Amino acid sequence: MDTPPVRVALLGAGTVGAAVARRLGDRADLLARRVGAPLELVGVAVRDLTRPRDLPGVAADLLTDDPDPLVAGADIVVEVMGGIQPARGLIERALAAGADVVTANKQLLAQHGTELEALADREGRGLAYEAAVVAAVPVMRTVREALAGDEIRSIHGIVNGSTNYILDMVARLGVPFQEAVRQAGDLGYLEADPTEDLEGLDAAAKIVLLARAAWGVEVGLADVQRQGISGLRDTDFEDARGTGQVIRLIASAWCSGSASEPRVEVAVRPTPVAADHPFGMTREGTNMVIIEAESAGTLRLTGAGAGGDETASAVLGDLVNLARARVVARRRA
Repeated sequence: MDTPPVRVALLGAGTVGAAVARRLGDRADLLARRVGAPLELVGVAVRDLTRPRDLPGVAADLLTDDPDPLVAGADIVVEVMGGIQPARGLIERALAAGADVVTANKQLLAQHGTELEALADREGRGLAYEAAVVAAVPVMRTVREALAGDEIRSIHGIVNGSTNYILDMVARLGVPFQEAVRQAGDLGYLEADPTEDLEGLDAAAKIVLLARAAWGVEVGLADVQRQGISGLRDTDFEDARGTGQVIRLIASAWCSGSASEPRVEVAVRPTPVAADHPFGMTREGTNMVIIEAESAGTLRLTGAGAGGDETASAVLGDLVNLARARVVARRRA
C-alpha cells in the first residue's frame, strides 16, 4: 500500500493498552484495508520502563516514559492510561497539535469531557470514546448515531460488571455478600481500592456520558442520585428473594421535559428487580442497557462491559473511523 501511514501514539500499556498494541500488530493488514492506509504504531508511553510488558511484536525502542514527543508527532493519540492527570493535559496537547484522540477514560470524560469536546471542535479534530461506556457493546454509538433522529425517553442499565458479579453470586448461588465481595477481589473484578465500583462511581460516570449524548444537556457527576452497594446486608437479599426478586445496581437516565427543553435526571441505585426480568437474568460480569425511544421502542444491548480484548475492540473501532476520515481528508487536499 503506497498511501502514507497514519501515525498512532499509544498512551498506556496496561490490560487495555497491551491488547490494543497486540491487535495493531496481528490485524495490521485487515486494519490497513479498512482504513485505506497502514496504521503505524510510533510509540507506547508507559510510567515504568523497568516493568515487564506482554507486548509481542512491539519493538522495545517504541516504549518511552516521555509521552510529550509522541503526542506532538502523532496523527491519532490513543489514551488508555486512566486517571485525570496527566491524561487530560496530554489529550489537550494532542488536540492542539492537530491529532485526533481516542480515549476510554470515563472518569476524565465525566468530569472534563465538555471542555475537551469544545477544544476538539475548535481545533477541528475528533475525540472518540466508545470504549468509555460498556466496552465493546456499541451503546454510545447507538445513542449518538443510530437514534439521532429519534427521541430517547429513558436509559437504564447494568453498566458495572464488577458489582453485577457480586450481586449475581449472592442472588443465584446464595454466597454471603461480604464473601462475594472478597471473591470478586480475588478474581480481579475489583481494583485494589474497590471504592469506584462498590460506591457506584464507575456507573455514575457512564450514565453521565450516556445522558449527555442522549439529550445534549450538561449533566455532571454531582447531578447523579448515587447509592452504592457497600451498605447492603444479607437481610436485604433475603427480603428480595422472598418476593421473587434480585438486587441489581441500576444506572438510569430519563427525560421528563420536551425535546426543546429537556429535564434530565440521572441516578445509580441498588434496585430490586424480578428474577425473570432481563436485568435479573444478567449474569456475572455481563452488562445490559435498555433504551426506550419514541419511534424505535425498546432496545436492549448486552455483552461484556470490561476486559482487555473487549475494550480494545471499541478502541480500535474508534481508531479505524478516525483514521479513515483522516485518509479521506488527505485525498481531498
